[in-house]
Amino acid sequence: GNPYTESGEMFKIPDMLANRADIYNLGDILGGMDEQFSLSYIENSLTSNQVLAPLAVREMDDVYKLINLAKGQNIATTDLSHSYSGAEISEITEIFKKMFVIQEIVLKINKQYIASAAQNDKYRIEPSFKLQGSYRNMNKMTEKISAVMNQDELMQMIGDHYLGEAQLLTTGAEDNLLKLAELRGNMTTEESIRWEQIKKDFLRIKSIGGDDADVGGKVIAQLADLVSGVQGLSDVASRSASSKTENPSGVEDALNAVLVKLTTIADHGRPTVEVVNQPVPGMNKVLNVLAETIEHSIFPLVRSMDKKLEIDLRTHDKMADISKQLRELEAEVSNASGVKK
Repeated sequence: GNPYTESGEMFKIPDMLANRADIYNLGDILGGMDEQFSLSYIENSLTSNQVLAPLAVREMDDVYKLINLAKGQNIATTDLSHSYSGAEISEITEIFKKMFVIQEIVLKINKQYIASAAQNDKYRIEPSFKLQGSYRNMNKMTEKISAVMNQDELMQMIGDHYLGEAQLLTTGAEDNLLKLAELRGNMTTEESIRWEQIKKDFLRIKSIGGDDADVGGKVIAQLADLVSGVQGLSDVASRSASSKTENPSGVEDALNAVLVKLTTIADHGRPTVEVVNQPVPGMNKVLNVLAETIEHSIFPLVRSMDKKLEIDLRTHDKMADISKQLRELEAEVSNASGVKK
């Protein structure tokens, strides 16, 4: 099955046809044949360029010799089966050199496309990459090459080609163009900042179940995210306290008590927290942020779910109780700033 489609979406073969087809794994066929596969981009695009088109109907051995000549190898023109003038050889080799630049970029795009297509959406850390490095792309750019183009003009031509390709992706155009700039190594500072922000937003949206997730799913996802955050906070507090005092269990136990409360969200009674060690500097600010997250983010979501999902009011009470305990823990940490065990 051809993995390439015009819009970059996944191409699927119906089971009724797949069951009756002979299946070959292209990866097995091309194992150890990377150089030949790369060369196939050049071979398949010869007819797209008016200068190189005559080579396609002559001895292919001439093509390989001219390619090696363009790569800097010493090839005697007398070894060619066809007679070429010095100007013709110069023009052909210059075009091949520019094709090598396009070939390298197209191969990178092809590898990234395959790697992205193989990923499960659940485990992505950035938007999917749908721009393609196919023979079709190579042919379209090869037909625009001329021997007199300079490096800047060549790079601009490649950029313009993929800008047109990205328009077919509609909502994913910006993501894919920024990833392409990263692959090409010509990303500007502004593009780099924008790309990092897109990746952060992508992970944040995915962590709450995506744009289409219902309110209940978003609340559960945010609670799970909050639990993970508190777990990380507990680890950091443990490491920080151990470097300042011989027994860091006081702050760690306090955080673990909050963690137990968040993970169970059930009637197990109010956990008793007692700070007996020198608190980690800035811990009260962290606890304040946690409390505000529950009060201003998760708690309003739970309240809004009451009408749709008929959640018992005890859920509201539990969220308020968690927020209150975090506030109390914050106050105890602040008051115990000068207290030692």
